[in-house]
Amino acid sequence: MTFNGTWKVDRSENYEKFMEQMGINMVKRKLAAHDNLKITIEQNGDKFHVKESSNFRSIEIDFTLGVTFDYSLADGTELSGSWNLEGEMLKGLFNRKDNGKPLTTTRIVQGDELIQSYNYEGVDAKRIFKKS
Repeated sequence: MTFNGTWKVDRSENYEKFMEQMGINMVKRKLAAHDNLKITIEQNGDKFHVKESSNFRSIEIDFTLGVTFDYSLADGTELSGSWNLEGEMLKGLFNRKDNGKPLTTTRIVQGDELIQSYNYEGVDAKRIFKKS
């Protein structure tokens, strides 16, 4: 399974602008830029177990492809949506519970990197993780 493994954030592109568009205050944006996020992914067929750990929180998420679930971002923003596999890419389509606006997230593995991309209200960002 392509996504299996532990991935540590290496760098980000336009992440602060994305967080600003999401309505995250400046203090939280500055802290999030240095969160040392580590993601461990275990895929078994269409079921995923994901552990996220950072300087601020550690959570575990279980989801099945195509099945809607609820999720809270580190800043407390609540989302509802699902992940689907499109070829070699995981695509997450979520809606914020507070305003109903869509947030799209993708994950794809290229070489030894996991590239996680985000789009919210026309602002794109990426976080690139290295396998550890």
